Amino acid sequence: MAEGQLKQGIAAGRLAPGQYTANFTDLHPPLTQHEAVVEADRCYFCYDAPCMQACPTSIDIPLFIRQIATGNPLGAAKTIFDQNILGGMCARVCPTETLCEEVCVREVAEGKPVQIGRLQRYATDEAMNRNKQFYERSGSTGRRIAVVGAGPAGLAAAHRLAIYGHDVTIFEAKPKPGGLNEYGIAAYKATDDFAQAEVDYVTDVGGIAIDYDKALGRDFSLDELTANFDAVFLGMGLAGVNALRAEGEEAFGVHDAVDFIAQLRQSNDLSQLPIGRRVVVIGGGMTAIDAAIQSKLLGAEQVTICYRRGKEHMNASEFEQDLAAAKGVSIRHWLQPRRVITEGGAVRGIEVEYTQLVDERLVGTGMTETLEADQVFKAIGQSFESAPLNGSGDAIETEGGRIKVDSEGRTSHLKVWAGGDCVSDAREDLTVAAVAAGRDAAESINRALTSNGRA
Repeated sequence: MAEGQLKQGIAAGRLAPGQYTANFTDLHPPLTQHEAVVEADRCYFCYDAPCMQACPTSIDIPLFIRQIATGNPLGAAKTIFDQNILGGMCARVCPTETLCEEVCVREVAEGKPVQIGRLQRYATDEAMNRNKQFYERSGSTGRRIAVVGAGPAGLAAAHRLAIYGHDVTIFEAKPKPGGLNEYGIAAYKATDDFAQAEVDYVTDVGGIAIDYDKALGRDFSLDELTANFDAVFLGMGLAGVNALRAEGEEAFGVHDAVDFIAQLRQSNDLSQLPIGRRVVVIGGGMTAIDAAIQSKLLGAEQVTICYRRGKEHMNASEFEQDLAAAKGVSIRHWLQPRRVITEGGAVRGIEVEYTQLVDERLVGTGMTETLEADQVFKAIGQSFESAPLNGSGDAIETEGGRIKVDSEGRTSHLKVWAGGDCVSDAREDLTVAAVAAGRDAAESINRALTSNGRA
């Protein structure tokens, strides 16, 4: 197919140059000092703090909100960072509407919770803008720890270990750190290169070195790490993308949604990113929502999300679903892909089958519909690639296709811990849960390498 014909379906520069900047502005602009104090005054400072119980990192939310209310944003930042050193990014990307804010007493009583996420951003931004560091490294313990992956779990583990005086080397497969925060979230959720600014803030504590373009199983083995380091933390996330299992999914115009989002996040000129006129996204999680909204913001005329189950089953929060609808995305339920329709090797549509639950089991009804499309994004989940763990000395036990760990993040190998999306009990798509896993594993590693937690 000629280049001109392809561009009829997928093309760059669909919008006026200035429109891209307008479309990808900050989703939630930061609160001013006055707005933050007024919002903080809405908090009841509950003694049982249901919001704190709902936070995967157990931040003392009533305390940091009271600190904001009394004019002490740096104190509030310290309270947040004590539990979540990536609290700035979590304030931007956490689905607070299904975590802390969902159980806020104001939400239950009035339907309008305290804006905990925006207050957390106000405090953490204040500390980072002033480059206020709250932690100093302890004296060197002489212990060396390898961390695989510079994503949320790896960074949280590295920071906590460095504070204890251990020397940490992070091995990152990509050319930039940040993991999901850098490559995997919508551009309008973290603007102004915030992910890299946060990495710099975290590593400024000292004792952390990052070695880029180094992948486990390709550039080094787990056996080499355990031989050369006192402990190892695995936080490499998920690298595999699940297949549609639909005929024709190798056609031109069918893409992995995670790759599309990564490409968009790394682009210096959004007007150069090609996008289809009619885009179909397959999936029901945050990746599907992010891919769909950003397709619309890049100039796609029609964007449809197809999900095989009902609205109530979608992993994406109701807020995110409503956001997609507000941006002009159509969300259709009870549809699963059967066949990608092609013309000259390129996508021209997708045949979907209606589904239903029979005895709590999803089945196809046999009824089909064809949706016009010139671009299809697969957002049906990622998988852990365990091959890099193989042939590396003692085997690492897996469960459900991911690394099996105990409550402290220990694997079946005496010197290896793991956390984040690569472990079997990971909470899907939650940066905050990965941070908690990295932090807790670091505490366990420190206890294992020292006597009663002391060097």
